[in-house]
Amino acid sequence: MFDKILVANRGEIALRVIRAAREMGIRSVAVHSTADADAMHVRMADESVCIGPPPGSDSYLSIPSIIAACEVTGAQAIHPGYGFLSENANFVQIVEDHDLTFIGPTAEHIRIMGDKITAKDTMKDLGVPCVPGSDGGVPNVDAARKLCDEIGYPVIVKATAGGGGRGMKVAQDAAGLERAFLTARSEAKAAFGNDEVYIEKYLTTPRHIEIQVFGDGKGKAVHLGERDCSLQRRHQKVLEEAPGPAISEEERERIGKICADAVARINYAGAGTIEFLYENGEFYFIEMNTRLQVEHPVTEAIFDVDLVQEQIRVAEGYPMSFTQEDLKINGHAIEVRINAEKLPEFSPRPGTITQFHAPGGLGVRMDSALYDGYKIPPYYDSLIAKLIVHGRDRQSALARLNRALGELIVDGVDTTVPLFHALLQEEDIQTGAYNIHWLEKWLETNLRG
Repeated sequence: MFDKILVANRGEIALRVIRAAREMGIRSVAVHSTADADAMHVRMADESVCIGPPPGSDSYLSIPSIIAACEVTGAQAIHPGYGFLSENANFVQIVEDHDLTFIGPTAEHIRIMGDKITAKDTMKDLGVPCVPGSDGGVPNVDAARKLCDEIGYPVIVKATAGGGGRGMKVAQDAAGLERAFLTARSEAKAAFGNDEVYIEKYLTTPRHIEIQVFGDGKGKAVHLGERDCSLQRRHQKVLEEAPGPAISEEERERIGKICADAVARINYAGAGTIEFLYENGEFYFIEMNTRLQVEHPVTEAIFDVDLVQEQIRVAEGYPMSFTQEDLKINGHAIEVRINAEKLPEFSPRPGTITQFHAPGGLGVRMDSALYDGYKIPPYYDSLIAKLIVHGRDRQSALARLNRALGELIVDGVDTTVPLFHALLQEEDIQTGAYNIHWLEKWLETNLRG
Protein backbone atom coordinates (compact mmCIF):
# COMPACT_ATOMS: atom_id res chain seq x y z
CA MET A 1 0.00 0.00 0.00
CA PHE A 2 1.25 3.48 -0.81
CA ASP A 3 2.10 5.55 2.26
CA LYS A 4 1.79 8.91 0.53
CA ILE A 5 0.26 10.21 -2.72
CA LEU A 6 0.84 13.54 -4.39
CA VAL A 7 -2.18 15.09 -6.11
CA ALA A 8 -1.05 16.99 -9.20
CA ASN A 9 -4.16 19.12 -9.55
CA ARG A 10 -6.32 21.71 -7.83
CA GLY A 11 -9.93 22.50 -6.92
CA GLU A 12 -12.68 19.98 -6.41
CA ILE A 13 -10.90 17.09 -8.15
CA ALA A 14 -7.83 17.48 -5.92
CA LEU A 15 -10.12 17.44 -2.90
CA ARG A 16 -11.89 14.37 -4.28
CA VAL A 17 -8.61 12.43 -4.50
CA ILE A 18 -7.46 13.56 -1.05
CA ARG A 19 -10.69 12.28 0.49
CA ALA A 20 -10.39 8.90 -1.24
CA ALA A 21 -6.80 8.51 -0.08
CA ARG A 22 -7.65 9.42 3.50
CA GLU A 23 -10.33 6.71 3.65
CA MET A 24 -7.66 4.24 2.53
CA GLY A 25 -5.26 5.38 5.24
CA ILE A 26 -2.94 7.04 2.72
CA ARG A 27 -1.39 10.44 3.40
CA SER A 28 -1.76 13.11 0.74
CA VAL A 29 0.40 15.91 -0.62
CA ALA A 30 -1.24 18.92 -2.26
CA VAL A 31 0.65 21.07 -4.74
CA HIS A 32 -0.47 24.62 -5.39
CA SER A 33 0.35 27.85 -7.11
CA THR A 34 0.74 31.06 -5.15
CA ALA A 35 -2.82 31.95 -6.19
CA ASP A 36 -4.11 28.78 -4.50
CA ALA A 37 -2.28 29.12 -1.18
CA ASP A 38 -5.62 29.34 0.67
CA ALA A 39 -7.45 26.75 -1.45
CA MET A 40 -9.47 24.02 0.24
CA HIS A 41 -7.40 21.18 -1.23
CA VAL A 42 -4.31 22.73 0.37
CA ARG A 43 -6.10 22.96 3.73
CA MET A 44 -7.34 19.38 3.60
CA ALA A 45 -4.14 17.62 2.52
CA ASP A 46 -1.65 16.25 5.03
CA GLU A 47 1.14 18.27 3.42
CA SER A 48 1.39 20.96 0.76
CA VAL A 49 4.08 22.31 -1.54
CA CYS A 50 3.99 25.57 -3.50
CA ILE A 51 5.16 24.82 -7.04
CA GLY A 52 5.06 28.22 -8.74
CA PRO A 53 3.24 31.40 -9.72
CA PRO A 54 -0.43 31.53 -10.81
CA PRO A 55 -0.24 30.66 -14.54
CA GLY A 56 -0.81 26.94 -15.02
CA SER A 57 2.20 26.69 -17.31
CA ASP A 58 4.42 27.81 -14.42
CA SER A 59 2.85 25.65 -11.72
CA TYR A 60 0.36 22.84 -12.37
CA LEU A 61 1.96 22.08 -15.74
CA SER A 62 5.53 22.33 -14.45
CA ILE A 63 6.78 18.75 -14.52
CA PRO A 64 10.11 19.48 -12.77
CA SER A 65 8.31 21.23 -9.91
CA ILE A 66 5.90 18.33 -9.42
CA ILE A 67 8.67 15.73 -9.45
CA ALA A 68 10.65 17.85 -7.00
CA ALA A 69 7.60 18.03 -4.71
CA CYS A 70 7.49 14.23 -4.66
CA GLU A 71 11.16 14.05 -3.80
CA VAL A 72 11.01 16.50 -0.90
CA THR A 73 7.85 14.96 0.61
CA GLY A 74 8.57 11.30 -0.05
CA ALA A 75 5.39 10.76 -2.05
CA GLN A 76 5.50 7.44 -3.90
CA ALA A 77 2.76 8.01 -6.44
CA ILE A 78 1.06 10.80 -8.35
CA HIS A 79 -2.65 11.12 -9.07
CA PRO A 80 -3.21 13.60 -11.93
CA GLY A 81 -6.96 14.21 -11.56
CA TYR A 82 -8.31 15.47 -14.89
CA GLY A 83 -6.98 18.23 -17.11
CA PHE A 84 -3.46 19.65 -16.70
CA LEU A 85 -1.01 16.69 -16.99
CA SER A 86 -3.55 13.86 -16.74
CA GLU A 87 -3.16 12.82 -20.40
CA ASN A 88 0.46 13.85 -20.96
CA ALA A 89 2.40 10.74 -21.99
CA ASN A 90 5.74 12.51 -21.56
CA PHE A 91 4.85 13.30 -17.95
CA VAL A 92 3.95 9.67 -17.28
CA GLN A 93 7.30 8.52 -18.67
CA ILE A 94 9.18 11.01 -16.52
CA VAL A 95 7.24 9.88 -13.43
CA GLU A 96 8.22 6.27 -14.10
CA ASP A 97 11.85 7.24 -14.82
CA HIS A 98 12.01 8.71 -11.31
CA ASP A 99 10.79 5.41 -9.78
CA LEU A 100 7.41 6.90 -8.96
CA THR A 101 3.99 5.45 -9.79
CA PHE A 102 1.56 7.23 -12.06
CA ILE A 103 -2.01 6.48 -10.97
CA GLY A 104 -3.44 5.91 -14.41
CA PRO A 105 -2.71 4.12 -17.67
CA THR A 106 0.68 3.69 -19.32
CA ALA A 107 2.39 6.36 -21.38
CA GLU A 108 1.89 4.17 -24.45
CA HIS A 109 -1.88 3.99 -24.02
CA ILE A 110 -2.14 7.73 -23.39
CA ARG A 111 -0.06 8.38 -26.51
CA ILE A 112 -2.18 6.06 -28.67
CA MET A 113 -5.49 7.52 -27.56
CA GLY A 114 -4.20 11.10 -27.55
CA ASP A 115 -3.95 11.13 -31.35
CA LYS A 116 -7.44 10.97 -32.84
CA ILE A 117 -6.40 9.08 -35.98
CA THR A 118 -4.27 6.50 -34.17
CA ALA A 119 -7.05 6.05 -31.61
CA LYS A 120 -9.63 5.47 -34.31
CA ASP A 121 -7.43 2.96 -36.14
CA THR A 122 -6.73 1.13 -32.89
CA MET A 123 -10.40 0.95 -31.98
CA LYS A 124 -11.30 -0.32 -35.45
CA ASP A 125 -8.80 -3.12 -35.03
CA LEU A 126 -10.31 -3.93 -31.61
CA GLY A 127 -13.81 -4.23 -33.05
CA VAL A 128 -15.21 -0.90 -31.80
CA PRO A 129 -17.66 0.73 -34.27
CA CYS A 130 -16.40 4.02 -35.74
CA VAL A 131 -17.85 6.95 -37.71
CA PRO A 132 -17.29 6.67 -41.49
CA GLY A 133 -14.46 8.96 -42.54
CA SER A 134 -10.82 9.28 -43.53
CA ASP A 135 -8.34 6.57 -42.56
CA GLY A 136 -5.82 9.20 -41.53
CA GLY A 137 -4.98 12.85 -41.96
CA VAL A 138 -6.34 14.57 -45.04
CA PRO A 139 -3.49 16.47 -46.75
CA ASN A 140 -5.36 19.05 -48.85
CA VAL A 141 -8.71 20.35 -50.07
CA ASP A 142 -8.71 18.19 -53.21
CA ALA A 143 -8.31 15.01 -51.14
CA ALA A 144 -11.02 16.27 -48.82
CA ARG A 145 -13.44 16.79 -51.72
CA LYS A 146 -12.84 13.28 -53.04
CA LEU A 147 -13.45 11.71 -49.65
CA CYS A 148 -16.58 13.76 -48.95
CA ASP A 149 -18.09 12.80 -52.28
CA GLU A 150 -17.72 9.18 -51.15
CA ILE A 151 -19.10 9.40 -47.61
CA GLY A 152 -21.64 12.17 -48.29
CA TYR A 153 -22.42 15.50 -46.62
CA PRO A 154 -22.59 16.95 -44.03
CA VAL A 155 -19.06 16.27 -42.75
CA ILE A 156 -16.97 17.49 -39.84
CA VAL A 157 -13.30 18.43 -40.12
CA LYS A 158 -11.36 17.74 -36.90
CA ALA A 159 -7.85 18.40 -35.64
CA THR A 160 -5.99 15.13 -35.02
CA ALA A 161 -4.51 16.60 -31.83
CA GLY A 162 -7.72 18.39 -30.88
CA GLY A 163 -9.85 18.71 -27.81
CA GLY A 164 -12.38 21.01 -26.17
CA GLY A 165 -14.11 21.76 -29.46
CA ARG A 166 -11.13 23.55 -31.00
CA GLY A 167 -10.09 22.76 -34.56
CA MET A 168 -13.54 21.42 -35.46
CA LYS A 169 -15.63 22.75 -38.34
CA VAL A 170 -18.76 21.45 -40.09
CA ALA A 171 -19.30 21.57 -43.85
CA GLN A 172 -22.94 21.16 -44.77
CA ASP A 173 -22.21 20.79 -48.48
CA ALA A 174 -19.43 20.89 -51.08
CA ALA A 175 -19.58 24.68 -51.25
CA GLY A 176 -18.62 25.03 -47.60
CA LEU A 177 -15.92 22.37 -47.51
CA GLU A 178 -12.89 24.47 -48.43
CA ARG A 179 -13.61 27.12 -45.82
CA ALA A 180 -14.25 24.51 -43.10
CA PHE A 181 -11.08 22.61 -44.01
CA LEU A 182 -8.78 25.64 -44.02
CA THR A 183 -10.32 27.15 -40.88
CA ALA A 184 -9.98 23.89 -38.95
CA ARG A 185 -6.33 23.58 -40.00
CA SER A 186 -5.61 27.14 -38.97
CA GLU A 187 -7.26 26.71 -35.56
CA ALA A 188 -5.47 23.40 -35.02
CA LYS A 189 -2.10 24.95 -35.76
CA ALA A 190 -2.73 27.84 -33.37
CA ALA A 191 -4.13 25.70 -30.55
CA PHE A 192 -2.02 22.54 -30.75
CA GLY A 193 0.99 23.33 -32.92
CA ASN A 194 -0.20 20.65 -35.35
CA ASP A 195 -2.39 21.48 -38.35
CA GLU A 196 -3.20 17.91 -39.38
CA VAL A 197 -6.94 17.28 -39.71
CA TYR A 198 -9.16 14.34 -40.51
CA ILE A 199 -12.75 14.15 -41.76
CA GLU A 200 -15.77 12.21 -40.57
CA LYS A 201 -19.40 11.93 -41.55
CA TYR A 202 -21.38 14.48 -39.52
CA LEU A 203 -24.35 12.94 -37.76
CA THR A 204 -27.31 15.33 -37.66
CA THR A 205 -29.15 14.41 -34.43
CA PRO A 206 -26.85 12.20 -32.35
CA ARG A 207 -26.58 11.81 -28.62
CA HIS A 208 -23.22 11.84 -26.86
CA ILE A 209 -22.89 8.52 -25.06
CA GLU A 210 -19.77 7.47 -23.18
CA ILE A 211 -18.89 4.09 -21.71
CA GLN A 212 -16.95 3.94 -18.45
CA VAL A 213 -14.36 1.19 -18.57
CA PHE A 214 -11.88 -0.02 -15.99
CA GLY A 215 -8.93 -2.36 -16.48
CA ASP A 216 -6.41 -4.04 -14.18
CA GLY A 217 -3.51 -3.72 -16.65
CA LYS A 218 -3.21 -7.50 -16.79
CA GLY A 219 -5.85 -8.41 -19.34
CA LYS A 220 -9.02 -8.05 -17.28
CA ALA A 221 -11.51 -5.22 -17.72
CA VAL A 222 -15.12 -4.29 -16.99
CA HIS A 223 -17.56 -1.64 -18.11
CA LEU A 224 -19.71 0.42 -15.77
CA GLY A 225 -22.51 1.28 -18.16
CA GLU A 226 -22.96 4.54 -20.01
CA ARG A 227 -23.37 8.22 -19.31
CA ASP A 228 -25.43 10.51 -21.53
CA CYS A 229 -23.56 13.80 -21.96
CA SER A 230 -25.61 15.23 -24.82
CA LEU A 231 -26.44 18.58 -23.21
CA GLN A 232 -23.48 20.60 -24.46
CA ARG A 233 -22.58 24.17 -25.27
CA ARG A 234 -19.75 24.68 -27.76
CA HIS A 235 -18.76 21.04 -27.32
CA GLN A 236 -18.48 21.52 -23.54
CA LYS A 237 -20.64 19.27 -21.35
CA VAL A 238 -23.20 21.00 -19.12
CA LEU A 239 -25.26 18.14 -17.65
CA GLU A 240 -24.57 14.41 -17.51
CA GLU A 241 -26.75 11.52 -16.44
CA ALA A 242 -26.57 7.76 -15.98
CA PRO A 243 -27.95 5.53 -17.20
CA GLY A 244 -28.75 7.17 -20.53
CA PRO A 245 -32.49 7.76 -21.01
CA ALA A 246 -32.34 6.60 -24.65
CA ILE A 247 -30.29 3.41 -24.20
CA SER A 248 -31.89 -0.01 -23.75
CA GLU A 249 -30.47 -2.69 -21.50
CA GLU A 250 -29.61 -4.78 -24.56
CA GLU A 251 -27.75 -1.90 -26.21
CA ARG A 252 -25.90 -1.19 -22.96
CA GLU A 253 -24.69 -4.75 -22.63
CA ARG A 254 -23.71 -4.96 -26.30
CA ILE A 255 -21.60 -1.80 -26.47
CA GLY A 256 -20.32 -2.24 -22.93
CA LYS A 257 -18.97 -5.70 -23.70
CA ILE A 258 -17.32 -4.43 -26.88
CA CYS A 259 -15.57 -1.68 -24.93
CA ALA A 260 -14.52 -3.89 -22.01
CA ASP A 261 -13.15 -6.53 -24.37
CA ALA A 262 -11.23 -3.87 -26.31
CA VAL A 263 -9.41 -2.40 -23.32
CA ALA A 264 -8.77 -5.87 -21.89
CA ARG A 265 -7.00 -6.88 -25.11
CA ILE A 266 -4.52 -4.00 -24.80
CA ASN A 267 -3.97 -4.55 -21.03
CA TYR A 268 -5.33 -1.12 -20.18
CA ALA A 269 -4.87 -0.07 -16.53
CA GLY A 270 -7.25 2.08 -14.51
CA ALA A 271 -10.21 4.25 -15.47
CA GLY A 272 -10.99 5.22 -19.04
CA THR A 273 -13.94 6.50 -20.99
CA ILE A 274 -14.80 5.54 -24.56
CA GLU A 275 -16.97 8.21 -26.15
CA PHE A 276 -19.50 7.65 -28.90
CA LEU A 277 -22.03 9.45 -31.01
CA TYR A 278 -25.28 7.49 -30.92
CA GLU A 279 -27.93 7.79 -33.60
CA ASN A 280 -30.70 5.47 -34.83
CA GLY A 281 -29.56 2.62 -32.61
CA GLU A 282 -25.92 2.72 -33.73
CA PHE A 283 -22.78 3.71 -31.80
CA TYR A 284 -19.87 5.51 -33.49
CA PHE A 285 -16.54 5.89 -31.67
CA ILE A 286 -15.17 9.44 -31.45
CA GLU A 287 -12.40 9.32 -28.80
CA MET A 288 -11.12 7.71 -25.62
CA ASN A 289 -10.23 9.71 -22.51
CA THR A 290 -7.46 7.96 -20.59
CA ARG A 291 -8.28 9.51 -17.23
CA LEU A 292 -11.00 10.10 -14.70
CA GLN A 293 -13.87 12.14 -16.13
CA VAL A 294 -15.41 15.25 -14.58
CA GLU A 295 -18.72 13.39 -14.58
CA HIS A 296 -17.48 10.19 -12.89
CA PRO A 297 -19.71 10.74 -9.80
CA VAL A 298 -22.89 9.74 -11.64
CA THR A 299 -21.38 6.35 -12.41
CA GLU A 300 -20.22 6.01 -8.80
CA ALA A 301 -23.75 6.76 -7.62
CA ILE A 302 -25.56 4.10 -9.64
CA PHE A 303 -22.95 1.38 -9.06
CA ASP A 304 -21.93 2.29 -5.48
CA VAL A 305 -18.21 2.20 -6.27
CA ASP A 306 -15.33 4.61 -5.61
CA LEU A 307 -13.49 4.95 -8.90
CA VAL A 308 -10.63 6.95 -7.38
CA GLN A 309 -9.92 4.33 -4.74
CA GLU A 310 -10.09 1.70 -7.46
CA GLN A 311 -7.52 3.67 -9.49
CA ILE A 312 -5.19 3.66 -6.50
CA ARG A 313 -5.69 -0.07 -5.88
CA VAL A 314 -4.86 -1.01 -9.47
CA ALA A 315 -1.85 1.32 -9.55
CA GLU A 316 -0.53 -0.53 -6.51
CA GLY A 317 -0.86 -3.84 -8.37
CA TYR A 318 -3.95 -5.14 -6.61
CA PRO A 319 -6.79 -6.79 -8.55
CA MET A 320 -10.01 -4.89 -9.14
CA SER A 321 -12.41 -5.15 -6.20
CA PHE A 322 -15.36 -6.04 -8.43
CA THR A 323 -16.18 -8.20 -11.44
CA GLN A 324 -18.60 -7.53 -14.27
CA GLU A 325 -21.18 -9.72 -12.53
CA ASP A 326 -20.93 -7.55 -9.40
CA LEU A 327 -21.89 -4.38 -11.26
CA LYS A 328 -25.65 -3.85 -11.13
CA ILE A 329 -27.27 -0.49 -11.86
CA ASN A 330 -29.24 1.00 -8.97
CA GLY A 331 -31.44 3.99 -9.79
CA HIS A 332 -30.55 7.09 -11.75
CA ALA A 333 -28.02 9.89 -11.23
CA ILE A 334 -27.61 13.38 -12.72
CA GLU A 335 -24.74 15.86 -12.47
CA VAL A 336 -24.80 19.55 -13.34
CA ARG A 337 -21.60 21.56 -13.77
CA ILE A 338 -21.76 24.89 -11.98
CA ASN A 339 -19.42 27.54 -13.37
CA ALA A 340 -18.52 31.02 -12.17
CA GLU A 341 -19.87 32.63 -15.33
CA LYS A 342 -22.26 35.43 -16.20
CA LEU A 343 -25.29 34.59 -18.31
CA PRO A 344 -26.24 34.86 -21.09
CA GLU A 345 -22.75 35.27 -22.56
CA PHE A 346 -21.14 32.63 -20.25
CA SER A 347 -18.19 34.93 -19.57
CA PRO A 348 -15.93 33.93 -16.63
CA ARG A 349 -16.62 35.84 -13.40
CA PRO A 350 -13.92 35.16 -10.79
CA GLY A 351 -14.35 36.90 -7.43
CA THR A 352 -14.89 36.41 -3.72
CA ILE A 353 -17.51 34.02 -2.36
CA THR A 354 -19.41 35.98 0.28
CA GLN A 355 -21.70 33.09 1.24
CA PHE A 356 -21.72 29.41 0.33
CA HIS A 357 -24.20 26.77 1.42
CA ALA A 358 -24.19 23.30 -0.10
CA PRO A 359 -27.50 21.44 -0.42
CA GLY A 360 -27.91 18.19 1.49
CA GLY A 361 -30.33 15.41 2.19
CA LEU A 362 -30.81 11.91 0.82
CA GLY A 363 -29.17 11.30 -2.55
CA VAL A 364 -27.39 14.66 -2.81
CA ARG A 365 -23.64 15.06 -3.32
CA MET A 366 -21.77 18.35 -3.78
CA ASP A 367 -18.23 18.18 -5.13
CA SER A 368 -16.75 21.63 -4.61
CA ALA A 369 -13.78 23.39 -3.04
CA LEU A 370 -15.74 26.56 -2.22
CA TYR A 371 -16.07 28.14 1.22
CA ASP A 372 -17.18 31.49 2.64
CA GLY A 373 -14.57 34.11 1.78
CA TYR A 374 -12.82 32.01 -0.88
CA LYS A 375 -11.39 34.06 -3.72
CA ILE A 376 -11.89 32.36 -7.08
CA PRO A 377 -8.69 33.06 -9.05
CA PRO A 378 -8.94 34.24 -12.67
CA TYR A 379 -6.24 31.93 -13.98
CA TYR A 380 -8.02 28.60 -14.28
CA ASP A 381 -11.18 26.88 -15.52
CA SER A 382 -14.43 28.47 -14.35
CA LEU A 383 -15.88 25.19 -12.98
CA ILE A 384 -16.48 25.76 -9.25
CA ALA A 385 -18.83 22.94 -8.26
CA LYS A 386 -20.57 19.78 -9.36
CA LEU A 387 -24.00 18.98 -7.97
CA ILE A 388 -24.85 15.28 -8.20
CA VAL A 389 -28.17 13.71 -7.28
CA HIS A 390 -29.25 10.08 -7.12
CA GLY A 391 -32.80 8.74 -7.10
CA ARG A 392 -34.63 5.47 -7.54
CA ASP A 393 -35.51 6.47 -11.12
CA ARG A 394 -35.01 9.38 -13.50
CA GLN A 395 -38.07 11.34 -12.42
CA SER A 396 -37.15 11.17 -8.74
CA ALA A 397 -33.59 12.23 -9.62
CA LEU A 398 -34.93 15.25 -11.54
CA ALA A 399 -37.16 16.21 -8.61
CA ARG A 400 -34.22 15.86 -6.23
CA LEU A 401 -32.05 18.01 -8.50
CA ASN A 402 -34.71 20.72 -8.59
CA ARG A 403 -34.93 20.67 -4.79
CA ALA A 404 -31.15 20.71 -4.31
CA LEU A 405 -30.66 23.62 -6.71
CA GLY A 406 -33.19 25.54 -4.67
CA GLU A 407 -31.13 24.99 -1.50
CA LEU A 408 -27.78 25.91 -3.04
CA ILE A 409 -26.39 29.34 -2.11
CA VAL A 410 -23.37 30.79 -3.92
CA ASP A 411 -23.21 34.56 -3.32
CA GLY A 412 -20.58 37.02 -4.43
CA VAL A 413 -20.12 35.82 -8.02
CA ASP A 414 -22.35 35.08 -10.99
CA THR A 415 -22.94 31.39 -11.65
CA THR A 416 -24.71 29.17 -14.17
CA VAL A 417 -27.24 27.94 -11.59
CA PRO A 418 -30.12 29.92 -13.21
CA LEU A 419 -29.53 27.95 -16.42
CA PHE A 420 -30.39 24.69 -14.68
CA HIS A 421 -33.48 26.15 -13.01
CA ALA A 422 -34.70 27.07 -16.49
CA LEU A 423 -33.74 23.78 -18.14
CA LEU A 424 -35.63 21.71 -15.58
CA GLN A 425 -38.85 23.38 -16.69
CA GLU A 426 -38.45 22.16 -20.27
CA GLU A 427 -40.49 19.15 -21.38
CA ASP A 428 -37.62 17.77 -23.49
CA ILE A 429 -35.41 17.67 -20.40
CA GLN A 430 -38.15 16.06 -18.35
CA THR A 431 -38.62 13.34 -20.98
CA GLY A 432 -34.97 13.00 -22.00
CA ALA A 433 -35.76 13.89 -25.62
CA TYR A 434 -32.61 15.84 -26.45
CA ASN A 435 -29.45 15.46 -28.54
CA ILE A 436 -26.08 17.23 -28.77
CA HIS A 437 -27.59 20.16 -30.70
CA TRP A 438 -30.58 20.73 -28.41
CA LEU A 439 -28.95 23.07 -25.90
CA GLU A 440 -27.36 25.34 -28.50
CA LYS A 441 -30.74 25.82 -30.18
CA TRP A 442 -32.47 26.38 -26.84
CA LEU A 443 -29.92 29.01 -25.85
CA GLU A 444 -30.43 30.90 -29.11
CA THR A 445 -34.10 31.24 -28.26
CA ASN A 446 -34.06 31.59 -24.47
CA LEU A 447 -30.70 33.14 -23.50
CA ARG A 448 -29.62 35.48 -26.21
CA GLY A 449 -25.99 36.51 -25.80
